[in-house]
Amino acid sequence: MSTPVEQIKERLGIADVVGSYIKLDRSGSSLKGKCPFHNEKTPSFFVSPARSSYYCFGCQAKGDIFTFVQEFEGLDFIGALRVLAQRAGVTLTKIDPKVRSEYARLYLCLEKATRFYEQKLQDTPEAKSYLDGRGLLPETIKVWRIGFAPNDWRQLFDYLTKEGFTPEEMGKVGLIKRAEPNAQHQGARFYDAFRGRVMFPIRDSASRVIAFSARILPSLDDGKSGKYINSPETILFSKSHTLYGFDRAKLIIRQKDATILVEGQMDILMAHQAGFENTVASSGTALTEEQLVRLKRLSENLLISFDSDSAGVRASERAIRLALALGMNVKVIAIGAGKDPAELIQKDLPAWEKAVSGAKHVIDFLLDGLLASAKEGRERALAIEKTLLPFLRSLTSSVEQSHFIKVIAEKSGLREDALWESFKKLAPAVQEKEVQEPRKATPPTHANTLERRVFCIYLLAESKRDATLLSRLETDLLRIFGQELLNKKQEHYRALQDVLLLEAEALYGIGVPSPGEEQELLRHLEEGHLTALLSEKMDTLIVAEREGKKEEAQRLLAECKELTQKLATLKSHRFSPQ
Repeated sequence: MSTPVEQIKERLGIADVVGSYIKLDRSGSSLKGKCPFHNEKTPSFFVSPARSSYYCFGCQAKGDIFTFVQEFEGLDFIGALRVLAQRAGVTLTKIDPKVRSEYARLYLCLEKATRFYEQKLQDTPEAKSYLDGRGLLPETIKVWRIGFAPNDWRQLFDYLTKEGFTPEEMGKVGLIKRAEPNAQHQGARFYDAFRGRVMFPIRDSASRVIAFSARILPSLDDGKSGKYINSPETILFSKSHTLYGFDRAKLIIRQKDATILVEGQMDILMAHQAGFENTVASSGTALTEEQLVRLKRLSENLLISFDSDSAGVRASERAIRLALALGMNVKVIAIGAGKDPAELIQKDLPAWEKAVSGAKHVIDFLLDGLLASAKEGRERALAIEKTLLPFLRSLTSSVEQSHFIKVIAEKSGLREDALWESFKKLAPAVQEKEVQEPRKATPPTHANTLERRVFCIYLLAESKRDATLLSRLETDLLRIFGQELLNKKQEHYRALQDVLLLEAEALYGIGVPSPGEEQELLRHLEEGHLTALLSEKMDTLIVAEREGKKEEAQRLLAECKELTQKLATLKSHRFSPQ
């Protein structure tokens, strides 16, 4: 019987999978596009349908549909398996509990908590009434798995304890807190982190619950605790990488070629309910570069919902500058002072639709706001210089900069040459560089997906006591890494043995990879390692030459030539674009 991985690969072609995330064009027998893993102007990312693999000549990204989804969406292997199984219509069989990893236990703990909260919502008329009053339909509540945390110290803790979870596991995912014994907690050592709150599950790209955002019921709001609180950073949840609703919006963003960004949970829920399914939410936290890069991979068009004045823009100034510096086309959805998207959608959906369709570029939005509020003369000129020109400096296109300087001059009455003079005095914005070194790892657990795959096979060979395969792998890995580095990597991956064997079960069932797949993985692994070594040696060579260390420079130059020759030999085995 074929494994789920084999079934998925039979049903999903790599061109279809990769093409659902990035634009691909035909190039002979391959397809090409701009690499989603580093910034580039000329496409160097190639997909080979014949080999069911991809390769980037710029940053050496390589792999199959599983590694692509892992790295594009920042998932572990099991997360990518869930995403692709859903697309392929493949049912995943349950994993043997004996090999269930720590991560799987933590995901299950959060899943059980989500079901608990969902049931408590059905048992709490006040919470249901609150959501109904905010305009949410029962179907939306069901799809987004909204729940309620009872206003009690230990209901969830007691429930999860009966389900077999330990306080340590509950604490690792932010569901409980440790307390000093006192009268309020009745001497308990642990208590529920969320109480008396409507619960919004935060999910990763594979739709697994990884955290919660919680809104206190209005009747319980004493003004002392926050209206909204979120789960803390955990082993599964990174605030800087996660966007609320991304799992449901990602493919729609790609289809519509635009992301709508709102601030709160109610905003995104009402937007999706109204048909704007390319909406994600920042959950009240500042946008990070990691989040913006994830969005840019799907679309360069970003529509942000702010009040009609510029206060909201100023509050998110860093994020907007980052987005502009990344080359994104940033527009603002103006919905009126004192309003939020959820309220506008509930009371006047046509007005929201008009606001979205009429979104203005952030420079136009700010300029119109300044012209409406600032007095003429010196005050207006200073406001433009301090507020608008720094945003203009963040634009990556000199053509766009020239366009907006001309627009500002025409609308404000300021001289164009004076604006250029002030503009040129500003410090250059930090622009995204065209990355040529290996990419940073994506969270949460895999430092390098191909290296992880190879050590997955290595541990599989150990568990099966396949002496022939094990000896072959050890010989190849020793050649690639050397004994010292290999020892470190073996120690690192043996600590992940349970989850890697689980991945091996999904990948190969009761068998092992074919010799062809094994050798291709090892070639790619060696190529990536040699590329990193060459980059390191080149940097050291430059320093040696600068400091006049001739003998060291000659030695390093010889080593660089040797590494270059080894890379050339390896690359001759890789498919090339036709």
